[in-house]
Amino acid sequence: MGGRRPRVFVTRQIPEEGLSLIRECYEVEVWDRYTPPPREVLLEKAREVDALVTLLTDRVDRELLDSAPRLRIVAQYAVGFDNIDVEHATRRGVYVTNTPGVLTDATADLTWALLLAAARRVVEADRFVRSGEWWRTGTGWHPMMMLGFHVTGKTLGIIGMGRIGQAVARRARGFNMRILYYQRHRLPEDVERELGAQYVDLETLLRESDFVSIHVPLTPETRRMIGERELRMMKRTAILINTARGAVVDEEALVRALREGWIAAAALDVFEREPLPPDHPLTKLDNVVLAPHIGSATRETRAAMARLVAENLLAFYRGEVPPTLVNREVVKVRPPGFS
Repeated sequence: MGGRRPRVFVTRQIPEEGLSLIRECYEVEVWDRYTPPPREVLLEKAREVDALVTLLTDRVDRELLDSAPRLRIVAQYAVGFDNIDVEHATRRGVYVTNTPGVLTDATADLTWALLLAAARRVVEADRFVRSGEWWRTGTGWHPMMMLGFHVTGKTLGIIGMGRIGQAVARRARGFNMRILYYQRHRLPEDVERELGAQYVDLETLLRESDFVSIHVPLTPETRRMIGERELRMMKRTAILINTARGAVVDEEALVRALREGWIAAAALDVFEREPLPPDHPLTKLDNVVLAPHIGSATRETRAAMARLVAENLLAFYRGEVPPTLVNREVVKVRPPGFS
């Protein structure tokens, strides 16, 4: 690098806890608008910098990577990285990092907030009060008003038992729930015992669960893994919760399931298209709770994510392998650092 400090383009304002650390070794430019940088801006900036800090909405594909000869590291401000062509980055010797672990508890907490909100119809009840409808009924309490579903003692099915899935399972034990889980590989028996979780196939999980919570990454195998066939397997009283990726669920099939009563309700933090258009059919349904992708949205978590992004960039600057490197094989292509 000679005497020049490496340049990094940060595609959105992130907490200062991370930016201040990055500035110790990098020349930092931050995109200061609320909306993502347009594609042409991202391509232009990528051509000029040595590092990128990206979000899920930033497409780091073959076109971008091939047009960015100086680029050495892409530090993703998220756990998921399905917006990045990791294989091509590896071929070009570009390091890719993410921010796992630090947002586990926040996302698990939100999963439970959504589950409880859907089961007890909290959003509907709030609207019932605010709209004046409760007042207009002239009745303060009625045995049949806003009936929801019991949570304690029910069966929770977890699809994807990674860090977040396991954190959700630990919380479920406080509700004395039976816990089923499905993923490609079974957990060690001691972990199953600690979680109180039983490994089953996907069909069994869907048929027996009162609540189904999704915690898998978006891959070609998981894209729309929950479609019409799977939704029809679920109990008519079941509730689906998705805090993973929107495209894991076939939204058209889910809308039909909610309209026609294949399942009772859903609670979603993620969607195939984000932001969700206000005229989307999901927004017209009362039996779905909608959140704007806020799984990690606590002050503490977002600051921790920013610090981990900085740790990855600083380690790379020092010629060290970043702590949360996604593409480990890239080390064989190019050693870490800018020399």
